[in-house]
Amino acid sequence: MSMTPDEHPRLNASERSTYRALIDQLEPNDLVVPGQRVTDHLKDHEVDFVVAIEGAGIVCIEVKGGEVWHDGEGWRQIRGGRQHTIEPVRQAREACYALRDFIEKDPRWTQNRLRWDHVVVLPNTELPADFGLPDCPRWKVIDRTDLPKLVAKLREVLVKQELDRPLLSRDGIDQLSTALSGRGLPQRDVVARALANEDAADALTEHQAVILDAIRLLNRVEVRGGAGSGKTFLAMEQARRLAQRGQRVALVCYSHGLASYLERIAATWPRRQQPAYVGEFHALGVQWGAPEGPDEALRTDETVQFWEHDLPLQMAELAAQLEPGHRFDSIVVDEAQDFADAWWDPLLAALKDPVEGGLYVFTDEGQRVFDRHGAPPVPLVPLILDHNVRNTRQIANAFQPLVDHPMRFLGGEGPAVTFVACKREDALEVGDDQIDALLEDGWRPEDVALLTTGSRHPEQAERQKDGHKAYWDTFWDTDQVFYGHVLGFKGLERRCVVLVVNETSMFERSRERLYVGLSRARDQLVVCGEPEFIREVGGPDLARRLNVPQD
Repeated sequence: MSMTPDEHPRLNASERSTYRALIDQLEPNDLVVPGQRVTDHLKDHEVDFVVAIEGAGIVCIEVKGGEVWHDGEGWRQIRGGRQHTIEPVRQAREACYALRDFIEKDPRWTQNRLRWDHVVVLPNTELPADFGLPDCPRWKVIDRTDLPKLVAKLREVLVKQELDRPLLSRDGIDQLSTALSGRGLPQRDVVARALANEDAADALTEHQAVILDAIRLLNRVEVRGGAGSGKTFLAMEQARRLAQRGQRVALVCYSHGLASYLERIAATWPRRQQPAYVGEFHALGVQWGAPEGPDEALRTDETVQFWEHDLPLQMAELAAQLEPGHRFDSIVVDEAQDFADAWWDPLLAALKDPVEGGLYVFTDEGQRVFDRHGAPPVPLVPLILDHNVRNTRQIANAFQPLVDHPMRFLGGEGPAVTFVACKREDALEVGDDQIDALLEDGWRPEDVALLTTGSRHPEQAERQKDGHKAYWDTFWDTDQVFYGHVLGFKGLERRCVVLVVNETSMFERSRERLYVGLSRARDQLVVCGEPEFIREVGGPDLARRLNVPQD
């Protein structure tokens, strides 16, 4: 699939999901052009995406994201927190006709009249099954349920035209691309290239991409940032870039959940971009021949001694014996604040060059929820991420008092954070009620997670009976709500989170647990707990921002 004019277009949030669907579903000879401007005597137009499908035709897409509806008189959209009247069908139609006129007037265009059409995409809206307007039948609109089959829908719109017009050929796509580059100008060929499936890189901001470019010549770096700053995406993208350059790379973390997430994402990358190892620190030791060890969840003196002292010593000895082909050029560590001091020695010993080999550490001291105070024993160049790109402004503003440095809020707008006051012993039941309410409001099960700060939800305990792998597989299940604990959810996120604050009493890491839980929601956050406990752990500023009632 080729794209012109820019392989990395600047897209707004509502266009990104449509763009991803297009690049994932289009065939190698198809063409997609984002943000195509065209001017006629009527006005200036912009086509969000021009899509040329070989064997079908050309379709102009108008994308309207966010909350969009039709009230019987016209289309409406919430944008910037305010309601606006929009005309997506007219926009798409007029832009399509203007672009078609421009292309057909190009002397290099020899295809005559092909199959053109216009379509509206509503990536965040689900239309009723019986939707229809005189100027916009249901098949002319792609809603969020149609995105997985977006290109098939576009092809169907074009092919089913009851017109005696030829289907678009490869020559037609080439001529379209040439005509879009302008005429009467020195021309250059547009080089078609297959786009890599960049997954997490698609979510990187322009600023974050610059950071990775800036550290290209540095081998030892620590990237520090608060929740929502994109550290995990940066860690994955750095590992992918290093592997793409031919390095043997390890992408390592501590928790089962984050390891499961990293493994799933990395498995979708082209083989030459996949790290040699992706997963948990301790599982790397098992791969080298270390013992499995006791259940880590049982925090006894014996298990702590094994996981934080005995096993790392064994791993360091095993790493020293690794053959050169099994060592790493670079190691990337995500959520590095979870690592104990003794864990760094085996990682450094596993490098081909322990002195100059790459070590890229991504950390957030505010999320140090385990009683460990480890730090890499080598000097690292520090870089600070001071912006939040994942959470809505409402959520990021709510947990700001728990962040140890000011953050700039770059996320979108969303609903206010909801606090539901209840007794600790009732918090789980109240959380269940909030889950039901969210589902009734239109959230899908795959959008929602219930996280606890104290004892686990019974549903989580039941799912964990089948082992860690089976449990974390449910994180990807689109048919059910995910149930977890904040300790296992670090580095992960959900569109909507119900945080159940159910610790029996305040302890040393209560504040960090609260911070992790509040920051896991991207779009909507509901907090259930005792007002006095929230105020005691988070302080009066946090309580005020959460609208915690006074005693």
